[in-house]
Amino acid sequence: MLELAAIFAGSFALALSGALMPGPLLTVTVAESARSGFKAGPLLITGHAALELLLVVAIVRGFGPFLKSPLVMGIIAIVGGGMLLLMGVDMVRSSSGLSLNRQKGGNPSKRTPHLVLIGILASLSNPYWTLWWATIGLGYLVAAMKLGLMGVALFFAGHIAADYAWYTLISLGISRGRTLLKDRSYQVMVRICGLFLIGFGAWFFMSARGYLVRVNL
Repeated sequence: MLELAAIFAGSFALALSGALMPGPLLTVTVAESARSGFKAGPLLITGHAALELLLVVAIVRGFGPFLKSPLVMGIIAIVGGGMLLLMGVDMVRSSSGLSLNRQKGGNPSKRTPHLVLIGILASLSNPYWTLWWATIGLGYLVAAMKLGLMGVALFFAGHIAADYAWYTLISLGISRGRTLLKDRSYQVMVRICGLFLIGFGAWFFMSARGYLVRVNL
């Protein structure tokens, strides 16, 4: 039970670190929340979640046995650890210049339909999303697979819960016309998550050694 709770908590924290960073989905959320109201954030993330669910199912059903080999897991741990360290350092260094004030001009009366579809397209348009799942997300999912279907389910639940929590907060703040989260608080959150990523990257590197010593080359 403790391992399952750790999977959920770790997935939530790791996903939140990714969600905090500015990208196409954040920009769309800010713009659509001003036009469509509070519902924009949850609907956009529903599209994002649907895309990620398909990806998780594909990995579990098609690549599971391949990913479980010590060599592949070791490589994933090394690459994922490196990505975590790089992103963590970058988050800490760039945090002081980040801002949530990204809304551009436009016609607020114009409503954009199909917000779920837009959430899918905004996710696919972000190179960071693809890179995250090919390295960090894949590494954590492989670890969750060791606990069976429940581990995978809690990994996905924690991951999506973080996305819904963050983007709902953004959508709520924009739609109500007041700042629920100031830039200073946002910058501190990004800095803390950057430190979290650095620690997680070190853990990935340590686990890689355990996998690679089991490889018979």
